[in-house]
Amino acid sequence: MTDTVRTDAGPDTRHAGLLDRVYANFRQYLTGWGEQVRATGITDHFRSGLAQPQFNGVVRLRRPAEAGEAVTAAGEALAGVPWWWWVGQDSPIGTREALTRHGMTELGSLPVMARPLDRLGPVPRTPEGVRIVPETGPGLLAEVVRVYSRSMGAVPGIEPDLARIEARRADNGVIDRLAALDEGRVIGTATVISAYDVAGIFLVHVAEEYRRRGIGAALTDAALRVGRDRGMRHAALVASPAGEPLYQRLKFTTVSEYRLFAPPAP
Repeated sequence: MTDTVRTDAGPDTRHAGLLDRVYANFRQYLTGWGEQVRATGITDHFRSGLAQPQFNGVVRLRRPAEAGEAVTAAGEALAGVPWWWWVGQDSPIGTREALTRHGMTELGSLPVMARPLDRLGPVPRTPEGVRIVPETGPGLLAEVVRVYSRSMGAVPGIEPDLARIEARRADNGVIDRLAALDEGRVIGTATVISAYDVAGIFLVHVAEEYRRRGIGAALTDAALRVGRDRGMRHAALVASPAGEPLYQRLKFTTVSEYRLFAPPAP
């Protein structure tokens, strides 16, 4: 990729080198869900086969002039499952407009946030009895999946397939999964993928009855320390509206965004 990252608003060189690495990290993580399909070409796309849009989609269109062909091809490759098209600063100028012209519906935007890993603050306090541990073994992985799938509102019954795909990911060697435990019960999760000199942080979730107790902050801080210990220089994540204030308190700053699009109705 070039040193200058371009967007629909024009070139942006403020975080160019970092953003190249951040989006490469994100693409690796997202396409890693492609158990059924993981392909590059006109688009980079992936298909888990799960009935949840986060786990099927397109992460990059290479040439807006081919948007019509790409929308048709994506619809065929992802038929039968819900999916999203992720448009970030690794997509060329004109992608948003091209997708809209060809029937895609813009759902909204999510901030991409990042921070350096050289100066971490003190470890946040957690409620008494709560500890954060690395996920090890299929039993704990199943519980991690249970917590984050319920927290994200995933359709019932997909947990076994989610756990199977997680266990078989080709990039598990650079993935660390964290679990917050209360008396042995998993109550929170975070996932870190260390690639391209970036610790990408995903799936930060806390069981509803344990929220607003500092557990999300503790999980995110633990994820930062995992990335630092892996030798990464920056951490990055895609923030939800609920999570953005927390990440700002942890010294993340907004460096870009993803715009999400849904496909045309069949």
